[in-house]
Amino acid sequence: MNPDAGGPTTVFEQLWTPYRMAYIQGEGKPTGDHDCPFCLIPQMGDEDGLVVARGELVFAVLNKFPYNAGHLMVVPYRHVADYTGLTDAEVAELGAFTQTAMRVVRQVSGAHGFNVGMNQGAVAGAGIADHLHQHAVPRWGGDTNFMPVLGLTRVLPQVLTDTRGLLADAWPATAGDAG
Repeated sequence: MNPDAGGPTTVFEQLWTPYRMAYIQGEGKPTGDHDCPFCLIPQMGDEDGLVVARGELVFAVLNKFPYNAGHLMVVPYRHVADYTGLTDAEVAELGAFTQTAMRVVRQVSGAHGFNVGMNQGAVAGAGIADHLHQHAVPRWGGDTNFMPVLGLTRVLPQVLTDTRGLLADAWPATAGDAG
């Protein structure tokens, strides 16, 4: 008797997203602050690092493995793991950048809402637990269609570098200018 008879392997079609396997298997995940992507990205050019905007204490970067198109993260330059370890100035700029990210994504893509938050620690789901980062994930009415629900696959309608360019061009000179 086939244990999969009538199960997902016989009912559903296969959708291949091989680029996700590197993320699932942890390829390139940091082993310390010397190879932390959030420490390395600021040293890269904006296009190569997918950096949307740079502030004094934080920067906004597109998620390389997004949940939705336009999924940004706001990251302090300083390698700090826990929100309680941020300075008052870092908290203020992180908040201002998150607000600006939401305004810019709404302006560029017409997002209807956002999931905003951070996972503190590996046990809470942080993929990179040693360097705090806040997610701003745009949402649209009906954006949970059959692909993620049945196919466990996200459909991103735009190449990340194109998304980065649109958001960077719309980002105001200072985070407070978008109010």
